[in-house]
Amino acid sequence: MATGYRPEIIQRAFVDFIGSRLHPFWSLTRPKLRLIARQVLNDDLVAVQFEGNHAFKRQAIDSDGGWHAGQYINLTVVIDAIYHQRHYSLVGLPNQSLYLQSDIEDNDNKQSNIITIAIKPQGLVSNYLTQQAPLGIIFDSSLPSGDFTLAQAKLDTQSANRLPSTPSSLLFIAGGSGITPMLGLITQALAQNHTVTLLYYSRMPLAKIPFLEHWQQLKDSYPNFTYHFINTEDPDSYLASTRHLSAESLLALNLPLVDTQIFVCGSQALLAGLYDAVQAITSLDMDSLKDKRSLHDNLIFERFGSLSHELAINGNSHNTDNEKDDIATQTVYLRGRQRQFNTNTTLLIGAEQAGITLSYGCRQGICQLCRCNKASGVVKNIETGKISSDGYESIQTCINIAMTDVVLDI
Repeated sequence: MATGYRPEIIQRAFVDFIGSRLHPFWSLTRPKLRLIARQVLNDDLVAVQFEGNHAFKRQAIDSDGGWHAGQYINLTVVIDAIYHQRHYSLVGLPNQSLYLQSDIEDNDNKQSNIITIAIKPQGLVSNYLTQQAPLGIIFDSSLPSGDFTLAQAKLDTQSANRLPSTPSSLLFIAGGSGITPMLGLITQALAQNHTVTLLYYSRMPLAKIPFLEHWQQLKDSYPNFTYHFINTEDPDSYLASTRHLSAESLLALNLPLVDTQIFVCGSQALLAGLYDAVQAITSLDMDSLKDKRSLHDNLIFERFGSLSHELAINGNSHNTDNEKDDIATQTVYLRGRQRQFNTNTTLLIGAEQAGITLSYGCRQGICQLCRCNKASGVVKNIETGKISSDGYESIQTCINIAMTDVVLDI
């Protein structure tokens, strides 16, 4: 009976094995990136550029036209024979002209295969990529992924008096290195005729803002694009005379907030400040909010810098009922090490605060390197809100908090 199965005469795994012996960059199936250039953007950010191999180009670019604005890649970096995995936001879109690419190659085919990330030089892996890794070194990479994209925005009609074809209002809020995914997102949004506002908080003066040349070019090309750069050290740049993000600074933008999708990527302080500002605005009796819909529904957070994760690190969280959930301190016992610690934050951070080192990778619930077995006790996943059973199961320490005393098989 015919099954439709056709065995490969020469298996791709075998070809990859032989190819990797001839040249480590060659592969039919494994996406790899080769470091080709660095460029200092300012004191906080360094642009790092890679060339994708055939597998990366075929799977990430040629198959569906490229990645989506706002997505990220997962790099595997080997330092002193130890494997580390980190996620970095992609800057721009495939085939998008960036001034930092023009010095590398003007050929369109070459430029479309350039992958750019912007890194804040801090930590073991970031310092290695921005300062120590030799040009030409090759890294294993994931394909671009992530849901911090325009597809997550409710770009259809959101009020009774708006036609579905009317362009939506979009607000992009970033702080520090959170500016990196915004360039591609904003470029794509403007191409779709949306009204776009960028609000960026930084300690840097205007002249050192990352991608300043591009923001100015977009401003000149699109009358529906507005940006506000807030230097937290310069009172003349403040909105509504407030140094940090607040309800007053959001209202000063004069946007139809109830009909505005808000993308945000930045530090835990920025995320918490936005949440509190939106909560305060929602509670006001304003004409723009007569339908009483919560502005929280309009917030879209970077996947690996989510609000729930950041607030849990601080030991508290917010909810839509404007209540504060106090997380009680619980005891976590590591059965294999015969050690214990008390914590009211994530299991990983609680252990580190007690001077105990646990395995981890991305620290954001994505790479699975922190996964371990829970022998007993109840934990809560701060990304999904799911409460575990009291029995034996596999959990991730970086995104779970203890709801009762917990025993881990570590």
